[in-house]
Amino acid sequence: MNNIAILTDSTANLPVEWVKQYNILVIPLKIHWGNETLLDGVDITPNEFYTRLSHSNSLPTTSQPSVQDFLQAFERLAEGADGIVVPLISSGISGTVDSARLAARQFNRVPVEIVDTRVTSAGQALVVLAAARAAEQGASLQEVRQAADEVVKRLHVFFAVDTLEYLHRGGRIGGASRYLGTMLNIKPILNFDVDGKLDALERARTKGKALQRLVALAEEKANGRPLHLGVIHANAPQIAQDFREQITRHLQCKEVFTLDLSPVIGVHVGPGAIGIALYAE
Repeated sequence: MNNIAILTDSTANLPVEWVKQYNILVIPLKIHWGNETLLDGVDITPNEFYTRLSHSNSLPTTSQPSVQDFLQAFERLAEGADGIVVPLISSGISGTVDSARLAARQFNRVPVEIVDTRVTSAGQALVVLAAARAAEQGASLQEVRQAADEVVKRLHVFFAVDTLEYLHRGGRIGGASRYLGTMLNIKPILNFDVDGKLDALERARTKGKALQRLVALAEEKANGRPLHLGVIHANAPQIAQDFREQITRHLQCKEVFTLDLSPVIGVHVGPGAIGIALYAE
């Protein structure tokens, strides 16, 4: 029986129970705040991050794991694995995939497959879940890789932000830049394009209308089929809960879960963001 290990990064922000159930190793990205370097999800939780952000005069910056960080993770996993599959945050918004690929070229104890999910957060979590479930069933390295790639091909991530300020200041704004300077109450709806970069899809006049539009986009992508769906939020748990209930009334969900955006992603989208990640059966 094959024993394929799964490694992902902290921006997926997987629930602890999934990490334990599937024996997933998580490599943290880094937050640099003043003179401090904090490991995403290790040294700072989403709640701690948003509390600190609300009282901070400066916006932190972020960075990807180093090649050495990945080599250490590969060494750890190679102890009991025949191969490693590594679904990671989009190369369109982070250098994490680049670090992992450089490390994989230097590593020869077991084969390593790097998967650029071209998304992050709950979308990335859906890819990780597909890979982990395949690995749990004894699939080969290539079969686990294929399970991840199949979800990447069918995946959609849409989200609404309260402001473009954080994306702009963090240099991750991409095609959404055309909405800079518009009316303050405009709520941009963003997605990841085919290259895994952030793009502006459209805009809504209120948060409520933005959420209605997210439901409509999900319905359009579902096209009557059952969905695997994740709801994501940045320090907005009640809005996310209400939104999730609204979605499940409209759509047939094979599975649905809610995730906080990790602190590293919170740096770039700011508080109040709400989104969905989905793929159809």
